[in-house]
Amino acid sequence: MITIDGAEGEGGGQVVRNALALSLATGQPFRITNIRGGREKPGLMRQHLTAVEAACAIADATCDGAAVGASEITFHPGTVRAGDYHFAVGTAGSTSLVLQTVLMPLVMAGAPSRLVLEGGTHNMQAPPFDFIDRCFLPVLNRLGPRVTARLIRHGFYPRGGGRVEIEIAPAPLSPVDCLDRGAPLSVSATALIAGLPFDIVTREIETARRFLDWPEEAFATHELPADRGPGNVLLLEAAFERGTEIVTGFGKIGTSAQSLAKTAAQRMAGFIGSAAFAGPYLADQLLLPFALAGGGAFTTVKPSRHSLTAADVIARFTGQRWTFAAQDDGTHLARRI
Repeated sequence: MITIDGAEGEGGGQVVRNALALSLATGQPFRITNIRGGREKPGLMRQHLTAVEAACAIADATCDGAAVGASEITFHPGTVRAGDYHFAVGTAGSTSLVLQTVLMPLVMAGAPSRLVLEGGTHNMQAPPFDFIDRCFLPVLNRLGPRVTARLIRHGFYPRGGGRVEIEIAPAPLSPVDCLDRGAPLSVSATALIAGLPFDIVTREIETARRFLDWPEEAFATHELPADRGPGNVLLLEAAFERGTEIVTGFGKIGTSAQSLAKTAAQRMAGFIGSAAFAGPYLADQLLLPFALAGGGAFTTVKPSRHSLTAADVIARFTGQRWTFAAQDDGTHLARRI
């Protein structure tokens, strides 16, 4: 049995999610201790427990110790079954993080599946729906499968209530190289708000405009129905011939609209100024499908602790070693060695 110390590396829920996905994909059981040991509030939170429950549901798997606050679980995988599944986090916990747990096992299941996920769709410390839909899934689909996503209803913290629908048409995974993002195609900055004063998004867009030399028509605000909130998010998107990057700023108490937008705009300017195919968050998410495909490569910026931890968990289950080698142009080449 594979044993993992959940406090190692980035020390968060990503270790649990990747271990669950890899266990289902490889058929190997695992035990994880010190779950989220690197976080202020360690142990399984509701969204992590939903991910565990979802992993059990799609494969008749068993998990000992699974409960909110649990610091240790033992997971025994079963055979993944394609089908229609509905998982509700029950809070504003991230639907994207639950999706990360079950997506690749279902992609490899051999028959189509449909997922309905309810909870948060735009959460701090999690990829928003837009990122999954326009940054991650297009690359995954280049490996062979056809996965499409629909945002039915936004869900922000703390209310939640969002709904996402995923259609999965599996296919054998084939390695691909994503080394060059190609020529720029378009840019956009969209500030969303629900149930909060509208001047928040006005200030976000005005600030982003000062830091990004983008055309006037690239900037927009969008007000959602008040019952979807309270919530606010700024999405900065840069589309290239072979890839898309989205930088997100989440509104939160204690952070001004101007500060949020400045930080997001500077991050986007930094990515555009690089030659990398993938930003730090996309790199983290690509490692799992690339490993399950058996290879391939992509360029990225300096690897995050999340990416390095993901590579370590992948090695535990597959024996594959993934490295990030610095290149002369300032990018890092992620590949299996």
